[in-house]
Amino acid sequence: MSDVRSRVAADMSWARRELAELVAFRSVHDERQFPREECIAAAEWVRTAFLDAGIASVDLIETDDGSLAVVGRTPAPAGAPTVLLYSHYDVQPPGDGALWDSEPFELTERDGRWYGRGAADCKGNLVMHLLALRALGADPGVGITVVSEGSEEMGTGGLEALVAQRPELFASDVIIIADTGNAAVGRPTVTTTLRGIANVVVRVDTLAGEVHSGMYGGPAPDALAALVQLLASLRDRNGDTVVDGVESTQTWDGIDYPADSFRVDAGVLDGVGLAGSSTVADAVWARPALTILGIDCPPVVGSAAAISPTASARLNLRVPPGIDARQAQDALVTHLESHAPWGARVTIEREAIGSPFRARTDGPGYAALSGALSEAFDIPVATAGQGGSIPLCNVLAETFPKAEIVLMGVEEPQCRIHAPNESVDPSEIENLAVAEALFLQRLGASDR
Repeated sequence: MSDVRSRVAADMSWARRELAELVAFRSVHDERQFPREECIAAAEWVRTAFLDAGIASVDLIETDDGSLAVVGRTPAPAGAPTVLLYSHYDVQPPGDGALWDSEPFELTERDGRWYGRGAADCKGNLVMHLLALRALGADPGVGITVVSEGSEEMGTGGLEALVAQRPELFASDVIIIADTGNAAVGRPTVTTTLRGIANVVVRVDTLAGEVHSGMYGGPAPDALAALVQLLASLRDRNGDTVVDGVESTQTWDGIDYPADSFRVDAGVLDGVGLAGSSTVADAVWARPALTILGIDCPPVVGSAAAISPTASARLNLRVPPGIDARQAQDALVTHLESHAPWGARVTIEREAIGSPFRARTDGPGYAALSGALSEAFDIPVATAGQGGSIPLCNVLAETFPKAEIVLMGVEEPQCRIHAPNESVDPSEIENLAVAEALFLQRLGASDR
């Protein structure tokens, strides 16, 4: 333990330089926003970094969506297991630069945290892997596969398709998905569940065209008012999601998520209450949640005194483990069709679904990693869910049903991933690197 920690601690200044170099790549997998060359350069940097960290061979593989997957491997000694270390080097767009307190693509330190797009999600996790590998030295004692994805944030499925096409590249006994985080800084947490997605776009039509609100307002069926009433049927008076046919009373049995902490993490305004009647942990990790992502209707500026003949909304239904995402989408469609007021015509466009995920927690890999995390942080490990989705987890679970999949990472709530002023606490990178190195070291020793 002391040897691993001292090696990682001595390497942290180099890790900061690495993260600064990585953050400087505007690696958004969308050529409409940034040149593809930015992603290519980032992928080449990652390949070189893994080679320098001791991975025997590393390749860049173009996937079906045009992104480059960085895939490397150090073969396992005879009889030893193989561990896959996952991360992604692509990032979310920075959004409005005026909302950042420093340049999004320039790593900046403030109050002990490192700021920049991707500093946590997920370039900080990538640097954590590099630290752990260097701390192990030339003989890790296990086989190691490294995978760094280039299009995770866009959700275009390039890596998932590559797993299906070339499963031999990913075959492993334990898979560490470094793309989640601790419940709080210094609180080691393993993510055991992910919610799935069942999105739809709903359109309401009521009139052949716009009509004067003075001449016809009242009895004329207003499509926008019909849409508002329809959307209101998806939550009850308490704010709980209520979709007919979708269970919404589940409870979470892992770590608590205090309401006060959630208010700070989510940026809830003073005096505004939280929606729903359950605990926060139940609501974000165990139950379905319906969010209105957008509405098409006349804008306030330029609006006329006319009744809307049509209105649309895009809806995001998050689906917890235990509920089939396709069945949840079917239920949402049926609910919308049956709750439209005044016989309004409802048209539903289904979007692609994403299944929820539940990790195994009864295997030796999970036990070994939990022990390493507890020792590195000097506190017992907690389990948490994540409201978001990582479709790759389901693909890997289906392809390698015997493999243990563990989710962890540097992305604790203060990181504000996907938002302006994303940041990472360097102590999270350091402690997780120590834990990962200990885990790999001890897993290798146990099989010798």
